[in-house]
Amino acid sequence: MTLFLLVLLVALSFEYINGFHDTANSIATVVSTKVLTPRQAIVLATVTNMIGAVFVGTTVAKTIGSGLVDTSVVSMYTVLAALIGAIIWNLLTWWLGLPSSSSHALIGGLCGAAIASSHGNWAVLKWDTGLWPKVVMPMIASPVVGFIVSAIVMFTLYVLLRNRRPRTVNRTFGILQLFSAGWMGLSHGTNDAQKTMGIITLALFTGTQSGIFKNAPEWLGFLNTPTMDVHRWVIFTCGLTMAAGTAAGGWRIIKTMGHKMVRLQPIHGFAAETTAAMIIQTASHVGVPLSTTHVISTTIMGVGATKRLSAVSWGIVGKIVWAWVLTLPVTGTLGWLLMKLLQATVL
Repeated sequence: MTLFLLVLLVALSFEYINGFHDTANSIATVVSTKVLTPRQAIVLATVTNMIGAVFVGTTVAKTIGSGLVDTSVVSMYTVLAALIGAIIWNLLTWWLGLPSSSSHALIGGLCGAAIASSHGNWAVLKWDTGLWPKVVMPMIASPVVGFIVSAIVMFTLYVLLRNRRPRTVNRTFGILQLFSAGWMGLSHGTNDAQKTMGIITLALFTGTQSGIFKNAPEWLGFLNTPTMDVHRWVIFTCGLTMAAGTAAGGWRIIKTMGHKMVRLQPIHGFAAETTAAMIIQTASHVGVPLSTTHVISTTIMGVGATKRLSAVSWGIVGKIVWAWVLTLPVTGTLGWLLMKLLQATVL
C-alpha cells in the first residue's frame, strides 16, 4: 500500500511538471502576439486544460494503460521507474528551454522499464497494435501534417485578407485568438492529462492483480481496479494537478516557442493554434497519445515559414528537433536503468 501511495505521488508530480512544462503549448502564441498578458494567458490555459482533462473522454488513458506494453510484466516498481525517468527528462529539457514531449518521455520510460521488468524480453512491447500505429507513426506524421496544414491555412488567410488594413486584421484576429488559444488549451488538457490517468490506472490495476489492496481499510475500496477502466477520482485528480502545474507557468519554454523560434502576429497565432487544436482533438478521439508539443511547435514553424523561410530561427528549430529525436531512446534507457537499480536494491 505504501508503495502505491509513492507511485501515486510521483505520478501526480509528473502531471504537475507536465502542466508547467507544457504550458507553452497553450499560451506561447497568445502571449507572444500580446493578445493576452502572461497572467491572463495562464488563467485561460488553466481553466481550459482543466475542462479538457476532466470532461472529454479517457480513450488516450486506456491506450497508455494497456495498449503499449504487456501488463502482465508490469509491477508498481515498473511504473515508478517509468515515471522517474520521464520526470528527469522533463526537468532537463525545461531547464534548457526546449519544448520536448512529456508524452513520449512517459511512453519511453514505460517501455524501458517494462523491458527491464521482463529481463530483456522485447516482446512485451505491443509493437504492431500499439507502439507503431499509435506512437511512432503519429510521431513522424503529426509534425509534418502540422507544418503543412498550418502553412496552407496561413496562406489562405493571406489571400483572403490581402486587401484588408493590417490594423483591422490584427484587431479581428486578436479577438479570434482568444477562442483559438482556448481551444488549444482544451485540446492539450484532453490529450496530455489522460497519459497520467492511464499510468495511475495501470498502477491501480497492477496493485489489484497483485493483491496489495486486499488488506486495505474498507473506505479505500475504491482503489480496487479489476479492469482498465479509469475512475472518476483519477480523472479529477489529474485534471486538478495539471491545472495547478499550468498555473505555475513554464517561462523558459514559452520564450523559446513564442519569441525565439519565430515572431508572431495575432493572425499567425490564430492559424497555428487552430490547426494544432484540430489535429490534437482528432488524435484524442481515436486514442492516440499525440505529442502536443510536436504539433504546436510545427504549426508555429508552418505559419512562420509563410512569411519567409528566414523568419523561422532554424538554429533553434534544430535544437528542438534533436530533443524530440532523443526523447524516446533517452527516457527508455532511463526507465531501464532505474528499473534495474530497483531490482538490484529493493526486489
